[in-house]
Amino acid sequence: MSRRKHAMHQGTGSAPARPVYVVDGSRTPFLKARNKPGPFPAADLAVYCGRALLSRQSFEPGCIDEVILGCVMPGPDEANIARITALRLGIGNDVPAWTVQRNCASGLQALDSAVLEIASGRAELVLAGGVEAMSHCPVLYNEDMVTWLGALSTSKTLLQRLKVFTQIRPRYLKPVIALLRGLTDPVVGLSMGQTAENLAYRFHITREQMDSYAVRSHQRLAAAQDENLLTEIEPLYDRHGNVYANDDGLRRDSSVERLAKLRPVFDKPFGLVTAGNSAQVTDGAALLLLASENAVKEHNLPVLGKIIDTHWAALEPAQMGLGPVHATTPILTRNKLNLDDIDFWEINEAFAIVALNCIAELGLDPETVNVMGGGTAIGHPLGATGIRLTGTLARILEAKGGRYGCANACVGGGQGVATIIEREEYKW
Repeated sequence: MSRRKHAMHQGTGSAPARPVYVVDGSRTPFLKARNKPGPFPAADLAVYCGRALLSRQSFEPGCIDEVILGCVMPGPDEANIARITALRLGIGNDVPAWTVQRNCASGLQALDSAVLEIASGRAELVLAGGVEAMSHCPVLYNEDMVTWLGALSTSKTLLQRLKVFTQIRPRYLKPVIALLRGLTDPVVGLSMGQTAENLAYRFHITREQMDSYAVRSHQRLAAAQDENLLTEIEPLYDRHGNVYANDDGLRRDSSVERLAKLRPVFDKPFGLVTAGNSAQVTDGAALLLLASENAVKEHNLPVLGKIIDTHWAALEPAQMGLGPVHATTPILTRNKLNLDDIDFWEINEAFAIVALNCIAELGLDPETVNVMGGGTAIGHPLGATGIRLTGTLARILEAKGGRYGCANACVGGGQGVATIIEREEYKW
């Protein structure tokens, strides 16, 4: 095995040279897409989320050394959305900001990148986060239409333009839906939903099992809302005076009987994966403030938890949903931990089958997994989910007790990630 192959096999994560702490975090409500652009573009979501977070800190925004955001599909006016967000938040012209993209784990990539910056001594305070406005995903022209428009733009006379107009064909008007193309793996030619169908077939998971798990996710989110446990959510206000205070994809009336009536989406007519047992298409942002021990002491910051390690894994793209399993075993081994040492798990429910398989393959206690609901109820804004998972995990450890938590996600293209955080009493 080559040195590079060995490094890839081991994953890019490693125990930080300097400890890195999560000191605070916030997120917006996750808003379900409803067949039209949602009320907030991605940059606005990130700014509204960050404004509330920074306003309660004991330091000025300019004390932040770096801003790193995950985003898969920023809008045409949002190139390097991290820099746009940082400038709008008043963090300062002299503070660098950059955007990362690793499909469904873009938020966890932002977190991992921020941890490495602090662990190496290159930064003391980093704002790490993720954002996605999936309802604003662009609708594109196909290549035939682009070619036609190019010919039209280079026509110099009226006669030339008229000739070009006669060449347009109805098929040129067929749009390219960027969201659908982006959620399809071009190497194996399968959508993410079809990879979920592969897992259901391979591991003999039934439609009723997936629907039951989805119902449980809604029930747990409803309970968390009723008990006011989602304290990290910052309400949003649109220009029409509407207030968005909670994740609005919650279906309190969800039941196995209701979900059983839904038709398969990705493998018609015999498939098992439906809109009801899949994560919703969602808009949302989430941010975490990370600090070194020096910054914690200097600014007298609270500590929600410590980032212990992150491990990235890869596998055959058609089996994408098994990514968290491939990432979990190495990270536990490297940190000399057992499954029983992890008190709570956050596993992204890109599809119910993903969480079910991870629970089964790792031998987890379902009562420790996604105790406040998961992606089937909350939603899965691609760039933001990883930060949401980690922030939720820190809050759960704080509220319910426990020392270790693990956030996991499968990643489109056949990858997986696991991040371990630790909660204990810190005395400086």
